[in-house]
Amino acid sequence: MDNNNTPTYSLRQLVLYFLGLGSWGFGGPVALAGYMHRDLVEKRKWISEEDYKEGLALAQLAPGPLAAQLGIYIGYVHYRILGATLAGLAFVLPSFIIVVTLGFIYTQWQGIPWMQAVFYGVGAAVIGIIAMSAYKLTRKSIGTDKWLGVIYLITAAYTVWKENENVLLFLGAGIIYWWVKSPKKKISVPKKEAGELIKSSSFPLLFNFSFSASGNTLWQILLYFTKAGALVFGSGLAIVPFLYGGVVKEHGWLNEQQFMDAVAVAMITPGPVVITVAFIGFLVAGFTGACVAAFGTFFPSYVFTVVPAPYFRKYGKHPGIKAFVDGVTAAAIGAISGAVIVLGKRSLVDVYTIALAIITVIVLLRFKKLPEPIIILVAAGVGLLLKNMQ
Repeated sequence: MDNNNTPTYSLRQLVLYFLGLGSWGFGGPVALAGYMHRDLVEKRKWISEEDYKEGLALAQLAPGPLAAQLGIYIGYVHYRILGATLAGLAFVLPSFIIVVTLGFIYTQWQGIPWMQAVFYGVGAAVIGIIAMSAYKLTRKSIGTDKWLGVIYLITAAYTVWKENENVLLFLGAGIIYWWVKSPKKKISVPKKEAGELIKSSSFPLLFNFSFSASGNTLWQILLYFTKAGALVFGSGLAIVPFLYGGVVKEHGWLNEQQFMDAVAVAMITPGPVVITVAFIGFLVAGFTGACVAAFGTFFPSYVFTVVPAPYFRKYGKHPGIKAFVDGVTAAAIGAISGAVIVLGKRSLVDVYTIALAIITVIVLLRFKKLPEPIIILVAAGVGLLLKNMQ
């Protein structure tokens, strides 16, 4: 525990919060990051704005699922390795159980036609939810700073244009803003500690490059999904093209329809979107396959968060580091806002879905304390009704 900053909450309270968020947190990384800020920074004041920004910046710079990494970092802030581990497990476990259950149903009934109907409504409502989350994050973190505003707009435009995220853009944003704010200052980190950080951070990456997928199916699943978790940058659906290339094209574990159903499952379940890997693993090798795929995907993210965390905590208050983090944060929020448009183009396919997304935004603006799960349930019902009428 951090003795210099005594927490106002217990580890048990934090674990229960992440269990809850993993159970009802719909909307993918954009919404989940927004929920954490709203609940832990603004409402409960368990986490400071600075600590949240550091966690968001680190999650954006490291490969793997953004929301899970942010949750792991938040667990680390006051309760170190134990807090990071329990927060990460609590966040992922509920959606893992839901996805595996759906995988069992899917294999028994050879497909889930109603998923498309549910996602028709839920997908539209989710766009409204994440749009509100992105708006709140933007208003809170960008403010009136013109340089942060420029970084935000450029990153948002790039995300819309390329439909993916580039880690070099985040690094460049941090360096530019640091240079603007402190052009004559240097970020001083002891050489020994910097060397240890680089060595410990790069080891898992080299470890994954040295593997070659061979042997039995479970071993192949572990190697492939570990590589996916260690090498794919970007949040949420950024991992989907990578998975498609390996799962469908390279290994032939699933056909096109099964893969699209797996993505749909991830989108209509709470928690991190990357949990689709558990559904894929279940279809390939049952419950054991689901466990191996999920472990392989999330463990590198855990390592890439916990290893640099002490250095972010130690040097994060340095003016130069803080400026760098602020620049990366602005770029991250720009990418999150751009992702709203990218996802919207896929989910808002007709007048009904557009209307549902707009109604969601209006309802959230009017009833600020309305729980998101209620909106999701209503949207799922509307989706089923509209599809049956068509």
